[in-house]
Amino acid sequence: MTPMSDSSVRSLEPDEAKAHLRAVIRRERLQRSERRRHEAAAAFRDHVLALTAIQSARCVSVYASRPHEPGTGPLIEALHRRGVRVLIPLLGDGLQRGWGVYRGVEDLIERAPGRPPEPSGDFLPSGALAEADVIIVPALAVDTSGTRLGQGGGWYDRALMEARPSSPVIALTFANEVRDGASDPLPRESHDLGVDMVITPEGAHSLPA
Repeated sequence: MTPMSDSSVRSLEPDEAKAHLRAVIRRERLQRSERRRHEAAAAFRDHVLALTAIQSARCVSVYASRPHEPGTGPLIEALHRRGVRVLIPLLGDGLQRGWGVYRGVEDLIERAPGRPPEPSGDFLPSGALAEADVIIVPALAVDTSGTRLGQGGGWYDRALMEARPSSPVIALTFANEVRDGASDPLPRESHDLGVDMVITPEGAHSLPA
């Protein structure tokens, strides 16, 4: 698949532009070596742990990453060792979306090929996200106006409706996936919720969500 020019992408309807960008970014992520992914995961951990909001957090929501996503394994384990309650997305009966509590790396299970690992404990309803003092979300790209390009299911946009307004929402992504919101904005629809910060392996950047 050949990437379209920026002007061609901007001429598409938002859903079409998002689909194109997702395909391009996913393909680019496949080129990142395992060593670089492990190095990035350690950097994500260190940048998140350095945040002021994390220092006092008692509960943090973090996605469990798949192999080519910005890695969260080291971050989740570090928070757990600090005694922080870590909420991880969990699929319940009838594809109901909710949360599970992380209890250790051996507890995360990949229940189906391609699905993110999930904790094996009790299913907590979507409203449990209101307990989180900080929310770490996945992203394929973020722009400097706070727009996040997600995986396409809209799950996090719905889930974030349950978050406390005071809880910062932080996206993890790679540096080449951060775009200028003025000159090269991501497509954004009315249901898309923004993020307050983006963290790359190079550092953290506050955003106007």
